Amino acid sequence: MKTKPSQRTDNARGAVAVEFALVAPILLSLVAGIVEFSYAYNLQISVTQAAREAARTMAIKDDQSKAALAAIAGAPGLNGGDFELAFTPDACSDGDDVTVTVTYPAATLTGLFGSTVTVTGVGAMRCGG
Repeated sequence: MKTKPSQRTDNARGAVAVEFALVAPILLSLVAGIVEFSYAYNLQISVTQAAREAARTMAIKDDQSKAALAAIAGAPGLNGGDFELAFTPDACSDGDDVTVTVTYPAATLTGLFGSTVTVTGVGAMRCGG
C-alpha cells in the first residue's frame, strides 16, 4: 500500500521536530559557553589593566591609596569596591620592582557553569620611574 504525499510530509515534519529537540540543548550549551568565556576573558583584561595602573602609580608616587584609586580608574566598567589589592613590597625604593596583584570576584552571566568567577591580574613596574 502506498502512502499519500500529505502523510509523508507530516512524518518528515515530525522527524525534523525530534531532531531539533535532540540538537537544541547542545547548541544552546555551546552558545552559553562562548558567552561565559567571552565575559570572563573581558574581566581578565580589565583586571590586568587595573593591576598595571596600580603598579605604575605605586612605582611613581609610592602611595598605596593613590595606587588603589588608579586601579579603580584603570577598570571603569568594574566595581572598584570589590577589588582586593596586594602590594609587594609594601613600600617602593628606587631600583626595586613593585608588584600589584588585583583579585576581583564577579557573578557569571548565565550561571550555567557556576555562579561566580574570581579573576586575578598582576602588574609589575620598576620603582622610581
